[in-house]
Amino acid sequence: MLTAERIKFTQKRGFRRVLNQRVDAYFAEHGLTQRDNPAMYLKTLIIVLWLFSAWVFVLFAPVIFPVRLLGCVVLAIAVAAFSFNVGHDANHNAYSSNPYVNRALGLTYDFVGLSSFLWRYRHNYLHHTYTNILGHDVEIHGDGAVRMSPEQEHFSIYRFQQFYIWGLYLFIPFYWFLYDVYLVLNKGKYHDHKIPPFQPLELVSLLGIKLLWLGYVFGLPLALGFSIPEVLIGASVTYMTYGIVVCTIFMLAHVLESTEFLTPDDESGAIDDEWAICQIRTTANFATTNPFWNWFCGGLNHQVTHHLFPNICHIHYPQLENIIKDVCQEFDVEYKVYPTFRAAIASNYRWLEAMGKAS
Repeated sequence: MLTAERIKFTQKRGFRRVLNQRVDAYFAEHGLTQRDNPAMYLKTLIIVLWLFSAWVFVLFAPVIFPVRLLGCVVLAIAVAAFSFNVGHDANHNAYSSNPYVNRALGLTYDFVGLSSFLWRYRHNYLHHTYTNILGHDVEIHGDGAVRMSPEQEHFSIYRFQQFYIWGLYLFIPFYWFLYDVYLVLNKGKYHDHKIPPFQPLELVSLLGIKLLWLGYVFGLPLALGFSIPEVLIGASVTYMTYGIVVCTIFMLAHVLESTEFLTPDDESGAIDDEWAICQIRTTANFATTNPFWNWFCGGLNHQVTHHLFPNICHIHYPQLENIIKDVCQEFDVEYKVYPTFRAAIASNYRWLEAMGKAS
């Protein structure tokens, strides 16, 4: 496994140039803006009202505890929808052309318990640049608990990973909350990639908002008169639901039978292809014609489009898909899409099962 800090993509076949020209022409022809779209503002308002209503219901509605727990599930799904649609776009600078708006909305990740600063480095840079390259793309590493890449060392416990991974999803939000602090105060890097130095305000923001998170997730319900067991159960149901929803959707982008896991040359650190084509080789879409998934996922079911144009608001992705398909056909590049959510889940299951077997 190569761990050199930079990977080189050696070919320039003209794919990205042609694709960019077609997409720019689409926006110019239709008089559209890539960001700051009224449709996105309306979508944000709907999700915020959903999230706030669920939060008020959980804390203040005069209902029995089991019904309140159902409210926690609804709240968790609302938080996931906000993260997919608003927070994700903002942290990619795809929500607005105003960097201050993006940064403010991006901070909502911190209020969920995940550092937006670390996310932008880990996800925007490492994952989007080195997609499905072990040792560089943190999101396929699994921290030793899951084997997603054929290049990864095999352990016997992985034989059951297609089953126990669903249990891991439940605890991922709590893991992120703690691991962020460990990275900042101790480790300081992902693999051999050093995390950029924090500005004082960013460090205060990261640690301060985590303390605030503890306050409104646990302290506020206790202050309102809920018992300790009720608070612990309610918080667990909310964040475990959030974890399984978020992790499932992100897993269906790259950890599938049809997606490739790239291996650079050991000596040169080179991959003999164009970067944009590598994004398509390592990525797949799912359920791109389903109205629910298109609305709920914030474009994450259009993952190919997102990886090629992460700075464009996701509401444009369904229209850009046909442009990308046409260019792929012209350059003889396979465009991967699963017709349904169920088909993508099944492919992910089969890939994890295959990776769990001995090499």
